[in-house]
Amino acid sequence: MNSGESTEHFTTLFDIHFLPQALCLYESLRTHAQPFHLWVLCMDEAVEHALRILDLPQISVIPLADVETAALREAKTDRSAGEYCWTLTPFVPQVVMEMCPDARRVTYLDADLFFFDSPHTLLEEFEASGKDVLITDHAYAPEYEFGHRFGRFCVQFMTFRNTKAGRLVLHWWQDRCVEWCYAREEDGKFGDQKYLDDWPERFRDAVHVLKQTEKTLAPWNIAHVGRELGRAKPVFFHFQSLRLYKPHRLRLFSEFRIGARNMWIYQVYVPIFRRALASMRAAGIEPRPTPVTFGRFYWLLMMLQGRLRFASV
Repeated sequence: MNSGESTEHFTTLFDIHFLPQALCLYESLRTHAQPFHLWVLCMDEAVEHALRILDLPQISVIPLADVETAALREAKTDRSAGEYCWTLTPFVPQVVMEMCPDARRVTYLDADLFFFDSPHTLLEEFEASGKDVLITDHAYAPEYEFGHRFGRFCVQFMTFRNTKAGRLVLHWWQDRCVEWCYAREEDGKFGDQKYLDDWPERFRDAVHVLKQTEKTLAPWNIAHVGRELGRAKPVFFHFQSLRLYKPHRLRLFSEFRIGARNMWIYQVYVPIFRRALASMRAAGIEPRPTPVTFGRFYWLLMMLQGRLRFASV
């Protein structure tokens, strides 16, 4: 394990269905984030077993049992697998800080992020702010602003300094997520994400909102940024809704229009995804597709509108 102030510490969590995406994330960190260490909270035994077989350098495996408290186990009883992932998200940075006390900061990443450039571009802005927590705006395109109902900020790339102020924000978020964390709108809440809406005021001395929104792209804003800039140049892209739904069939995106000029993002990613599948199979780990339940008519309508695309892998 790498340690010390020079190493950038990242953490993520996922189950066996997201292992291919996570391997792509890992490869992008190897290219753009050296020196780094990636800490993975395994949401099921299958992915823990798979990662131990792969035995990848610069990755530490965290079993779920090492994180769960009595309160978390109780919360787990009435939450879906996805909701429980959200519940656990604010706990993982703290676990890394406890396991590696000399880590000066920890950045949480969604497993379906992929870096096209160095994350230090974003972290340097955070460092210059002098704050203790970094959060990123969804930065929805105007046509998708209805998404703000689920939260202004996106739990995708969040950095916490290993300071009293950084840990205070984490602990507040942990308590809220244990109390309530569901995939529904209720009393101004939604999952783990809506809690972040008032952080710039609640924790005004500790929280920095990233200004470089053109560098943190996703299906809900890449077409707009492409129109504004001519060609998007993201630090990372969030491959939200990308799913392996058959052993050799990949759904690239749904719901959002990406636009032909931005398909290069997927043209870069798909070959790396194929290599991730190949490395899994070579190690005797069979990829597990995620069932996709939309009806055929809905899929056809989305495809005709340019809001759905598939690829073979």
